[in-house]
Amino acid sequence: MKFQRKKRENVDITLISMIDVLFVLLLFFMVSTTFNKNTEVNIKLPEAEGKEATDHPKTVSLVIDADGIYSLIGEDGLPHQLIDQSRAGLKQELSRLAAQANDLPFIINADDKTPNKAVMTALDIAGQVGFSHITFATLHPAE
Repeated sequence: MKFQRKKRENVDITLISMIDVLFVLLLFFMVSTTFNKNTEVNIKLPEAEGKEATDHPKTVSLVIDADGIYSLIGEDGLPHQLIDQSRAGLKQELSRLAAQANDLPFIINADDKTPNKAVMTALDIAGQVGFSHITFATLHPAE
């Protein structure tokens, strides 16, 4: 007795639809993944070397002490502590100065023990109110 076998159909795996599914899964995982930014980096801040300026142009200087207290250097060359030490108070004072002379260099004199938050707040507000020439004061390294 002869049994006749059914002819088998060739089984093909369509890769294109599988690639599409994998691509959608990849996109889903990329979008839904959260990245932790709780890493700490130990850095050593650089020291600057260079020539001191021979002529001292008119500047706007902000002094930040080790406790994060803001003071503006007046025309008399002495720092005058801001009455309102909040972010809004600093923004108000710097807005007043920027309205008079935002093209002058803005120098941030921060103590080496100043909290980073205080320096970044001053830098952010100075940029917001219109100062475009912002720099940091440094000391020559001790040899």
